[in-house]
Amino acid sequence: MLIDDLRRELAPDRLVEDQDVASGYSHDEAEWAPHGKPVVVVRPRTAEEVQTVVRACLRHGVPLVPRGAGTGLSGGANAVEGGVVLSTERLSAIREINPLERLAVVEPGVVNDDLRAACAEHGLWYPPDPASAPWSTIGGNVATNAGGLCCVKYGVTRDYVLGLQVVTGTGELVRLGRRTAKGVAGYDLAGLMVGSEGTLGVITEVTVRLRPLRDPEHTVAGYFSSVVDAGRAVSAVAAAGLTPSALELVDKHCLAAVDQWKNMGLAVDADVVLLGRTDAPGAAGEREAAAMLECFEQAGASWAARSTDQEEADALFAARRLAYPALERLGPVLTEDVCVPKAAVPEMLARIEAAAARHDTLIANIAHAGDGNLHPLLITPPGDDDARVRAQRAFHEIIADAIDLGGTVTGEHGVGLLKRDGLAGELDPPVLDMHRAVKAALDPHGILNPGKVIP
Repeated sequence: MLIDDLRRELAPDRLVEDQDVASGYSHDEAEWAPHGKPVVVVRPRTAEEVQTVVRACLRHGVPLVPRGAGTGLSGGANAVEGGVVLSTERLSAIREINPLERLAVVEPGVVNDDLRAACAEHGLWYPPDPASAPWSTIGGNVATNAGGLCCVKYGVTRDYVLGLQVVTGTGELVRLGRRTAKGVAGYDLAGLMVGSEGTLGVITEVTVRLRPLRDPEHTVAGYFSSVVDAGRAVSAVAAAGLTPSALELVDKHCLAAVDQWKNMGLAVDADVVLLGRTDAPGAAGEREAAAMLECFEQAGASWAARSTDQEEADALFAARRLAYPALERLGPVLTEDVCVPKAAVPEMLARIEAAAARHDTLIANIAHAGDGNLHPLLITPPGDDDARVRAQRAFHEIIADAIDLGGTVTGEHGVGLLKRDGLAGELDPPVLDMHRAVKAALDPHGILNPGKVIP
């Protein structure tokens, strides 16, 4: 039996066989995505132990689902019935921070904010900053190609992954990528692993690119009477040639939920708040902040100003990060993650509002608006099955609208289980066949996170 093999080859504390404990590893934060019950959860401490687990699963034909911190929002880390969940939580060492080469080497269980804090001690910065950065891990960020608030200027996780150590679907422990600033030898297999959601290999080490610490940011806030007006301000910022270090949209539903939960005094006289930041140094930062403020005002802001109170500005951005868990307190949340061209942001926001009205569904809006990555949050009353059905219809309409506007079904959360139909709608059949061919080549026995991503 698989369990017997794992007991022989691994220390007892690596295995979680108690089903009450194991159930906590059975799904991520995508509450609406289905999940099975794992036969065992394994928490290895070394890459070689990960290899041992993969090889045992191969021998017994048992599916294996890699899991980071479980903060995903698409069901990508959800357990497969009768399979193994491999948690990387104990692979949590920061092995190297190299100021000269501006890189770090970390294990996949390192928490994003912990890496950022460690880099800061060397005057360096790791840019990808998903809203879950205080809890999510680098391995999970790589698996989903996570984005974040500053990606409008600095890019997503893929832009910072130099190299990986991976256990393949055939049980080999291999290194992909490089440590050098440049390198084009062979296919970009490391890049292929980024965003593959555990379907092509199990990540055991990550080498990431770092940047110097930034100058202090200038913050601009604007209040708008509708998400569409706020969307026009986003388009205006892009049309003005500005590249903010963050441009975030938060609507009144999110602010009210956060304030009710954390009592942060966030009540504002507006339906939507747009938060912009620039980290350009010196006078250039002053000019960019002034230009962004002008864009807000010309787009119809009822109030707009540059923040002179850093604590107040930080509180607004903290509210943006807390929006999802705050809304979860109101009822089950179905999270969207569509991304559209910046010019289409106003129209996409209008279509989201129309879907909410058409299906009688409460939809709160948060967004990395500066790069067109919108996160409509569909909230249903607990136990209301009719509301759930209506929300699911709205969910699928929003996906279709994003594709219609030249966008994509996921900007940073991944496909997982929730977006498989959307992926089929976005990609042409020959392209889907290419995905299936890659999967078959790297996971020929089909044990790695089966049933996820590719329809």
